[in-house]
Formats: sequence, structure tokens, C-alpha cells
Amino acid sequence: MLIRALTPAIGAVIDGVDLAQGVSADLAQAIREALLAHQVIFFEDQHLTAVQHRDFAARFGALHTHPLYPGVPEAPELFVLDNHAGNPTDNDAWHTDVTFIETPPMGSILYARSLPANGGDTLWANMRAAYEALSPTFREFLSGLDAVHDFARGFPKGGIVAGAAGAEKHAQALAQHPPVTHPVVRTHPETGEDGLFVNFGFTERIKGLRRKESDAILGLLFEHVTKPEFQVRWRWSDNAVAFWDNRVTQHYAVNDYLPNRRVMIRATILGERPYHRSRMPAEVRAAAA
Repeated sequence: MLIRALTPAIGAVIDGVDLAQGVSADLAQAIREALLAHQVIFFEDQHLTAVQHRDFAARFGALHTHPLYPGVPEAPELFVLDNHAGNPTDNDAWHTDVTFIETPPMGSILYARSLPANGGDTLWANMRAAYEALSPTFREFLSGLDAVHDFARGFPKGGIVAGAAGAEKHAQALAQHPPVTHPVVRTHPETGEDGLFVNFGFTERIKGLRRKESDAILGLLFEHVTKPEFQVRWRWSDNAVAFWDNRVTQHYAVNDYLPNRRVMIRATILGERPYHRSRMPAEVRAAAA
């Protein structure tokens, strides 16, 4: 397994691995270590069935089934992002996946099945680097705050995904996903490093602040994370795979290819309840002792 870093802040290409052959315990550990070091890793020229894709993702944890996106019949844990003129993307905003649940994903694995002739890149940003670029005083202030993440913000009733899913399915998903609270600054459970954990897609407000104060701080942070210094931009090729650490990244799907079609398949790996080191759950503190 060979690792080629793409930028100093984030991103690496993994060569010498054929995911369709299955992943041993040693290889899974090496992939996990590369993920922790680079936040998003890429595998090119992979040829995976839906079941192989699902089984690779399951090596890293239990899988999440999305409440709205259409699934894959032979592997229902996966879902399809099929975007074209009749179904434009809703992912052209910076976001972290599925932060509207109590235990947001540790990672996602995206597989390119059909690509436009050009365009359709995806960008990822390193939230540890974004956090460390803030002033020490501001970092200390943010570390004591919690924020509300809301399914309805990311998937509003009149939105593209809600419309495609249908009113009944959207209403059911909305009822099953009330707003949840996560720390504004999250301590990574494996590396112990702190990073920003608010995103434009799902973070509605910061608790304990007036609305104008919350909007001002979130607006500043949402703009801050878009600095190129924190980012990598990936130009997809047929059958490429991206695996990102959802606990310490945000991403943005560039919507520049319509009316052409882009089809991607995603597996989403569940994680743990986010915490900040100052408010570490008792079971985590005990395990670390």
C-alpha cells in the first residue's frame, strides 16, 4: 500500500490496493491509520459490486441507512446520488454528513459510477486545521459552546431531496429526527485532537446565545472553513473511491456539470456521540484512564 499526500492539510491517494479482493484486518488497520493521518483518502480504478462496497464500509463500523435517499436493492444500506437536469444536487454547500442524529457518522465511502465528461469535482476541508487557525482566545470561547443540528435545515419540506422522496416519507423522517445538540468544538475520539463541528448544512444555532450572536458566529465559521488552505479538490475518475473521516471534515460537491449526469453510490459508517474534552462522557473518561 503506497500513500501519496495531495496537500499539506488534507487528502492522500492510496495505491496498490484492490478493494474488490476484500480487506484483511491488517489492511483495514493500515487504511484506518491513513484516514486518521490525511482525513480523506482516495482509491482509483476500483471495480466494486454494491455488496463489496457495503462490506468494505462495514469493516469500519455499523452502517447508517439514510431516511430519504433511494437505496440500492442488493445492499440497502447504500444509497444513490443520481444527479442530472431533472434532479439537481442539493450537496453544493459545505456540510458534514448526517450531523442531525445523536451519533453522527465516523466516515463515508463514496464510489463514482457514472461521471460527466468534465466537472463534478468534490472538495474536502480539514476542520482541525480550521480550528487551529483561529485565535487562542476565540478557540477557548468556542470550546465551551454547544450547537443545535436540525434535519429540517438540511432537508426542508420544499427541498429537492424531500420532493424526490415524497411528502409521506419526508414527514416520517422529520418526525423521527428531532433536533440534536453537539459541541461546537469536537474532540476526535481516536486522535484526541480538537476540530470545529458546525456546518452550514445542519447547524441551526448555538445554544445560550441570542439569535443575532449565534448567526454572527456561525456565519464567521461557515466562511472561515472555506479557506483554500484547509482544502483538497478531487477530480473524479471512473470507479474512484473516496473515504473521508466525517468527524473532522466538511465537503462540498461542485454543481457545475448540469444538464449532464453524475451517479455516485455512498456508504455511511456510524460513529460515536460527539464530545469536547471539557465535557467528556464518563464512559469515555473511564476507558481512557
